[in-house]
Amino acid sequence: MSTVQNNTISPSLLATMNPASDSGKASGTAATEDRFLKLLVAQMKNQDPLNPLDNAQVTSQMAQLSTVTGIEKLNATLAVMMSDQQGNQVLQAANLIGHGVLVPGASMALQDGKAIFGIELAEPADDVLVTVRDADGNPVQQINLGRQEAGSQPLLWDGQTRDGTQAADGIYTFEVAATRGGAASAASALSFSQVSSISTGAQGITLNLPLLGSVRIADVRQII
Repeated sequence: MSTVQNNTISPSLLATMNPASDSGKASGTAATEDRFLKLLVAQMKNQDPLNPLDNAQVTSQMAQLSTVTGIEKLNATLAVMMSDQQGNQVLQAANLIGHGVLVPGASMALQDGKAIFGIELAEPADDVLVTVRDADGNPVQQINLGRQEAGSQPLLWDGQTRDGTQAADGIYTFEVAATRGGAASAASALSFSQVSSISTGAQGITLNLPLLGSVRIADVRQII
């Protein structure tokens, strides 16, 4: 009586179909396809004639391989696109070097009797008041901006204090208060600085600003 082989693949055959990795041989998608096809041919050669491979099973395996291959190719394409996008972002960020930007912050640098700062309003306001404070937190000036539209805008402080004297150059803080219809309205303070350089890291591309540190490009509210 002849011996009929079943569909089980011997360990030695599996070892032949899956050799040790070699840096000089194909890898990735091509290697996966090659191993699958070799394994499939081996299964068909060693199948039980009385219990052949199920066509549906073979079709399912082929579909799974196609799905894996498609995902790997998609991942490779996305990696290339992300690399290109990051390169474009670096070039765009480099163009900001030397330009002034407004970013969230509540400090301003008074230099030569002038200080640039900014405000950001979530909605139009009937009245906007900016309070400037010295290093000790004492109010030195209040700037009434009156009615303002929504959005961000740069402003200039001439260094004049409430008593009419000129404030000394240095770092000051400020706060913004806005009202609409008699009720408080959302308002934010914006600090001004010139971009000195850019950096790339785990957090993406950041702008390096003197006195303010590093900020993300997404934090820039306005370029001046």
